[in-house]
Amino acid sequence: MASIFETAWTYLITHFSDFQLACLGSFFLHESVFFFSGLPFIYFERAGWLSKYKIQTKNNSPAAQEKCIMRLVLYHLCVNLPVMILSYPVFRSMGMKSSLPLPSWTVISTQLLFYFILEDFVFYWGHRILHTKWLYKHVHSVHHEYATPFGLTSEYAHPAEILFLGFATIVGPAITGPHLITLWLWMVLRVLETVEAHCGYHFPWSLSNFLPFYGGIFGTDKGYRKLKALKSDGHEAEVKQT
Repeated sequence: MASIFETAWTYLITHFSDFQLACLGSFFLHESVFFFSGLPFIYFERAGWLSKYKIQTKNNSPAAQEKCIMRLVLYHLCVNLPVMILSYPVFRSMGMKSSLPLPSWTVISTQLLFYFILEDFVFYWGHRILHTKWLYKHVHSVHHEYATPFGLTSEYAHPAEILFLGFATIVGPAITGPHLITLWLWMVLRVLETVEAHCGYHFPWSLSNFLPFYGGIFGTDKGYRKLKALKSDGHEAEVKQT
C-alpha cells in the first residue's frame, strides 16, 4: 500500500512544482472536498431524506441555498485562494516539504492530533471574541444569516472571519512544518469536520460521538448532547407506555 502512495506522490512532484502543489493543489483539494461533502445536504433537505436525524424542522428556500453557493464561490476565489498563495513563503520558511520519503503514519497521526487540539483551542477563544457586541454586529452576524444551517454554511462568513478561520486552521501546521501530504490530510479532515458540524443533522455514526476533540468547540456542545439524550430517553419512555 505504501508503494502505491509513493508512486502517486512521485508522479505529482515530478509533474508539478512545489508552488503549484502547495497553493493550487491545496485550493483544488479544498474546493473538491468542501462542495462534494456539502452539496448532498442541500438535496437531503429538499427531498426530505434522513429527516429523523434533522436537528431543526425548518428548511431553507432554494433561493437562499443558491445565494450561499454563489457567495461561497466568490469568497473562495477572492479570499481563500489569495491567502493560500500568500501563505506559501511562510510554510516554506517553517519547513514544509513535499519530497520523498513520505512521513510515517505515526508522525502524521501525532501531528493531526496536535492540529485538532490547537485548532479547537484557538477557534474557541476566537469564536468567543467574535460574539462580542461590535464584532458580532459587523462581522460574525454574516455567519448566522442562516438560522437553519446546512453543510455549505460552515464557510459562509464575513471575509474577516474567513481570515480568522484560516489562521486557526493553519497555525498548527505553521508551527510544525509538516510534509505537504500531512497538510492535505489535515485540510480534508478539517473540511469534513466543519461541514458535518453545520450540516443540520446529527447522526449516531458521527465521529463527534466517539472523539471528544472532533467537532468541538472545546467541549461547548456537551449541553446539547445532554439535552438530546434526555429527549431521546423521554421519547423511549413514551413508546414503552403506549
